[in-house]
Amino acid sequence: MDSTSFVKEFISLWVRDPRAHKEDFWHTYIDYEICLHTNSMCFQKKTSCVRRRYSEFVWLRQRLQYNALLIEFQVSQRMQGLQQFLQKVLETPLLLSDSRLHLFLQSQLSIAKMDACAQGQTHYTVAQAIHRCPCDARFPIEEQCHEEDSKTFWDSDCDSTTSSGLGQSVGPSTPVDESLAHEFQTTISEAELFSSLSTSPSNQQHVHS
Repeated sequence: MDSTSFVKEFISLWVRDPRAHKEDFWHTYIDYEICLHTNSMCFQKKTSCVRRRYSEFVWLRQRLQYNALLIEFQVSQRMQGLQQFLQKVLETPLLLSDSRLHLFLQSQLSIAKMDACAQGQTHYTVAQAIHRCPCDARFPIEEQCHEEDSKTFWDSDCDSTTSSGLGQSVGPSTPVDESLAHEFQTTISEAELFSSLSTSPSNQQHVHS
């Protein structure tokens, strides 16, 4: 294949040639030439040279910082929506028997490997996959009555071999029985289960995954 068929994208920028400009008898300012050369699709003009003074650089930085804060806010709101979704799932007893839920929460397996493990297609069981995952996280205790030990931490229970940590034992690496799944579908609507996500900014203007 011709190596010239793939052109690496580049953006080259220079800030140079400071010039002093006298506004009046007392005031003088300096501006700088900004030269841009690129082949990026993000830019309509591939070469350009403009002059900007320092106060305009300050303006740009402030506006970009504002956008960064807005993105942080949207990510924080999305994170809250995801937590509400998981809490809703954990409040549904039938879902606690699904091996994929335990693998999602307590292992670092990819989606493909989680599916394979839950269907018994891996050389390791669900329990083995969970206990292989390093777990040195420590959880802050919720502050109660401003006790002196409110800042202490509890070790997460990752050494248990009989419990999933969700109040249910991790069963064999098999999918949930289809009859139970059908019963769940007739009693709990998908819209209700995912209602906590419907108000998340991820359904509005959001950061792409």
